Order: sequence, then C-alpha cells, then structure tokens
Amino acid sequence: MQDIAEQLQAWHAAGRSFAVATVVGVSGSAPRDPGAALAVDAAGEAVGSVSGGCVEGAVYELCQAAIESGEPVLERFGYSDEDAFAVGLTCGGILDVFVQPVVPGTDPALDAGVTYIASGTPVALARVIAGPGGLLGATVAVTADTHHGALSPAPTTVAGLERAVVAEARAMLDAGRTGRVVLGLDGRPCDEHEQGTVTVFVESYVPAPRMLVFGAIDFAAAVVRIGKFLGYRVTVCDARPVFATRKRFPDADEVVVDWPHRYLDAQLERIDGRTVLCVLTHDAKFDIPLLERALRLPVGYVGAMGSRRTHRDRLDRLREVGLTEAEIGRLRSPIGLDLGARTPEETAVSVAAEIVAHRRGGSCLPLSAGDGPIHHDVARAAEAPDGPAAGDPRAHAA
Repeated sequence: MQDIAEQLQAWHAAGRSFAVATVVGVSGSAPRDPGAALAVDAAGEAVGSVSGGCVEGAVYELCQAAIESGEPVLERFGYSDEDAFAVGLTCGGILDVFVQPVVPGTDPALDAGVTYIASGTPVALARVIAGPGGLLGATVAVTADTHHGALSPAPTTVAGLERAVVAEARAMLDAGRTGRVVLGLDGRPCDEHEQGTVTVFVESYVPAPRMLVFGAIDFAAAVVRIGKFLGYRVTVCDARPVFATRKRFPDADEVVVDWPHRYLDAQLERIDGRTVLCVLTHDAKFDIPLLERALRLPVGYVGAMGSRRTHRDRLDRLREVGLTEAEIGRLRSPIGLDLGARTPEETAVSVAAEIVAHRRGGSCLPLSAGDGPIHHDVARAAEAPDGPAAGDPRAHAA
C-alpha cells in the first residue's frame, strides 16, 4: 500500500470512498509478495497491482463489489486446470487477497493509517482477515507509542485479543515485518489450523532504518556490507576525502566527506530510535565531538571501536566535556560482541550481532544454554502491550 499511498491520501482527503485489495498470503511461484496492493475508487479509477496482471480484472471487480456492499472479503486465486481461461495464476502459485472498503471518516484506524503512511510516519496496520464475522475487517493502526481503532463490535473476550494484536503489531513494526498472526480470542498465539482463532494481517510501513558509519577504514567496508544485509540504509562519513570515496565503499547508500560531528548535527531530523551509529575512527579529534552529541540523542545504538586503553582514555575525555555517567553508559565500547574476531569480516559480524542483540533484547548466550523464549522482543511486547515493546530501541530513547 505504501507504493500507492499518495493516491490513497488524495482520495481520502477528497472524501472519496475506495477499496483496497491486499495480498495477505502467497505460496508457490506467486508473482507478488504479501503487502502488494491494488486500490479502486468509487469512480472506477485503479492504482497499484496484486499480481502483475494475472488476476487484476477479477480483483478490480471484487473492489467494486466491496465499495457497493461495504463488506470486506478474503479471496483465494490459484491455477485452474479445468479451464485455461478461468481466473487464476498461470504461474501455478496461489494468492490470498483481502479486499477492504474504506469510507473516509468512518474508521479511526484506517483514517489514521492512511495519514501516517502518506506522511512517512512508521505505522503498522493490523487487520482481521479471518475469524468471527463481527471481527472481519476490524483494524488497528499501531505506532511506536500509540494506537488507533478497536476490534469492535466484539465479545468481551476480545479485550485480551486487542492487547495482543497491538503488542504483536508493535513488535513487527519495530522489525519492519509484514505478515500473518494467528491468535485465540483470548489473545494467545495459536496454530492457524486450530478452531475458534482470529487471523490478523499486519502491514508495517517504515522507512529503512539508518546505519551511520563514521571512519572510512578497511573495517568500515565490511560493516557497510553487513549493515545492508540487515536492511539498513547505510551512510559512511569521514572528514578525509582521500578515504571517503565511492570506489572504496560501493555498497554504501551514501558516502559523505565531512567532519563526523558536523554531519550528525545536520541529520537530527532524519534519525530516530532505530538509527545505529558505528564510530570506527578511534581518533579522539573525530570521536569525542561526535560521541558528545551522539550519546545525548535518542538513537538505538552507539558503538565505538578501539582498544581497552583507547576506551579508558575515551571515557575520561567524555567526562571532561560534561557527559553524565548515564549518558556514557549508553556507549558500547569496544564495539561488538566477544567472538574472537580478527578480520574485518569477522569484526563486522561481531558488531552486527551486538546491534541485533541490543535491539531485540537478546542475552548474547548460545540458544542451547537456555530454555526460555527465543524471540525476546515478541515475548516482552506481550507482557507490556500498552507501551513500546521492551526490545524496541524507542523505549530506551524515551
């Protein structure tokens, strides 16, 4: 839906009813991933795509019917062996498509969701796509610190379900994930084949989180590569033009020649609780002005490279410039987990592992050493559904 958000916002602002068809499940060689969407307004104008052409006509008609009836519908499309001209996917895959009518001003969650998506604000739309009839189409729009809408009309047991949906959606928003969640009416996780369950499709709309790598050294190139692998938008910044070049960092989204602290000052409106900073220069004239600012910002992670001796000297200098012990305590230095890393690539794995563990609330112990939940962020989100997930870096930044 993010691809067609601008048009949806225009229709919504004009008060025009429309229907959105969203791919909520795929199998086989289906042409589009979950989250792909096609929308049709009351005048018949269409934007977007759910299949690249295979079933667009049938989905268009479903949208028109949904606008007229005001009722959502879940439809499955697959290949038809009996009739080569039947509506289906000739590639042999299967698409589950959920069609939901939208009437501006009648659903707080959908109204908020369209506004958030169009403005670029991270939001997760959690929509009931299967379950008791009274819940079908019920939507909750979830941000890092609030949510809009409710699962109603609904039985009293749905209060627990709504809390669980908000918690799951918030955890998925933090991870930037889109997918299905199957829950019981009491909110407990269930298998999709169990009876009396509710299937919720969660769509996360977030810009890619940022990784700012300061110091155009050989280790930085490996950190850039693994940062891209993890889904970050990666910027390399160094004040030395001979080192900060596109040729040395072809995988980076941006290569900036500037003093690190000056560049950071210019990025304040583009960083958030998902932003990670990797300070690799281990040179006090670059590091101290940068860290003095970084450790006072609501970012998700700040790590700095250097030996134990460099680290101790760095701490003394940070205290001298006025940082508190609480601010200094946010610094991960020496950067990375103790993997015994030697090469740039091994060091990058060490850094990435610490970033993931910090973001998700991991213990950094081998999974074989314990018997508790593997996914810490989802487990903690379920314990605190009314606030940011415990693994959410925005919770630490608050």
